[in-house]
Amino acid sequence: MSQQKNETLILIVALLITGGLLAVGYFAFMRWQSGTPENIPDSSQTSPSQPSPRPDAGEVAGSVSRGDRLLVSGQTSAAKRGGIEALAAGDYDRAIAQFEASLQDNRNDPEALIYLNNARIGDRKAYTIAVSVPVSTAENAAQEMLRGVAQAQNEVNEAGGIGGVPLRVVVADDANSPQVSPKVAASLVEESDILGVVGHFGSDVTRAAAPVYEEGELVAITPTSTSVELSTAGDYIFRTVPSDRFTGNALAKYAIERLRLRRAAVFYNGQSSYSRSLKDEFTTALYGDGGEVVAEFDLADPNFNAFRAYEEAKQRGTEVIVLAANTATIEPALQVVRVNRGELPILGGDSLYKPETLKVGGDSEDMVVAVPWHVLAVPSSEFPGAARQLWGGDVNWRTAMAYDATEALIAAIAENPTRRGVQEALSDPGFSAEGATGTIRFLASGDRNQAVQLVRVEPGRRSGFGYDFVPVSEGL
Repeated sequence: MSQQKNETLILIVALLITGGLLAVGYFAFMRWQSGTPENIPDSSQTSPSQPSPRPDAGEVAGSVSRGDRLLVSGQTSAAKRGGIEALAAGDYDRAIAQFEASLQDNRNDPEALIYLNNARIGDRKAYTIAVSVPVSTAENAAQEMLRGVAQAQNEVNEAGGIGGVPLRVVVADDANSPQVSPKVAASLVEESDILGVVGHFGSDVTRAAAPVYEEGELVAITPTSTSVELSTAGDYIFRTVPSDRFTGNALAKYAIERLRLRRAAVFYNGQSSYSRSLKDEFTTALYGDGGEVVAEFDLADPNFNAFRAYEEAKQRGTEVIVLAANTATIEPALQVVRVNRGELPILGGDSLYKPETLKVGGDSEDMVVAVPWHVLAVPSSEFPGAARQLWGGDVNWRTAMAYDATEALIAAIAENPTRRGVQEALSDPGFSAEGATGTIRFLASGDRNQAVQLVRVEPGRRSGFGYDFVPVSEGL
């Protein structure tokens, strides 16, 4: 009985500390997001759902904008609203002036930059793409994705367009919901001038919309959905983010070859397609390299207890902890980090690449996380500097992957500006485009043919939290 009371007391203290840090981390995150690096949530959501066979596109008409309505309410001003009103009225000169004034006050607003470029096009001929982001439920993530699309649109239009034709961007809010995304997809399919879509955010959300894009023969390139289930989603579904197969292999290889450890415990969310996918891919890769997963714990279980789970993991001979949490289960995952107190090495998926992890402090030091891209990983790349000049601060992997998705669509449109032509161009084994992360190529499955980047939590000043994510070099 005494031992149980002690365990309960320790857990309560851990919960209070973690909750307080997460609250502080949230407000710091909101400030950090406006122009400083590494504010990275995960690439998934929970509770998969099937799309309705015939989604009603009309239900989401108010969530789709060519610049005639405000979607990102957290980034607004009188000038921006004036620009939107002018663009809706067809007064392009006034719209341009208003959007330029808005961006002078807040250059870090991607929605305003997209609408400015649309206003500059006016009623001239343009090639059109769409981007679907979770504005109403995850505005920070939505803006990170929008920055990548806006930067690519701005660059191609400043360079004269695609074969002399400018690029227009339609913005949609899918609420990161598997129930809403098929309706958004149907709305975009009905807009016959749209040649491709950048989106969606979560794996379950993209999976729900995929059949609609397939039926409508409209390409969708997701920059953030990593579940392996999307590898068989259809001929019109692509992604610029590496799938969980790459992440699972990288983490397993790191455990076996670098840490020399073979017995792992995996913490995941059984309700999340992304989380299950990462757990399964890591488990398969670890077994293939001679290791084994000795324990699995569902972070979403109502009875989950970090202290007891951790003790059970150690009793089973665990040598390394793997956190395959998604956004919904970050808090219990960080409870595991606190209970561990640096005793066992911890590895994690990209959902752990966020300020809350750094705020845990010394308990998260040396944690290794797999991400698609890091701003410091390729010093010779021109993209980070161009992004910093445009937005006034560093960007993260979500922005880089959205930029790459847009660059891929631009290259495909240049080859054949029709919906089927875009799909055929992207599917060609010889297709390539240059993006933020290097050359963009797709496998036959539509997956990105690119490895992931491992980063480690180390003391530093870049984030402002006392710890930074730093790329793991090959020699370490």
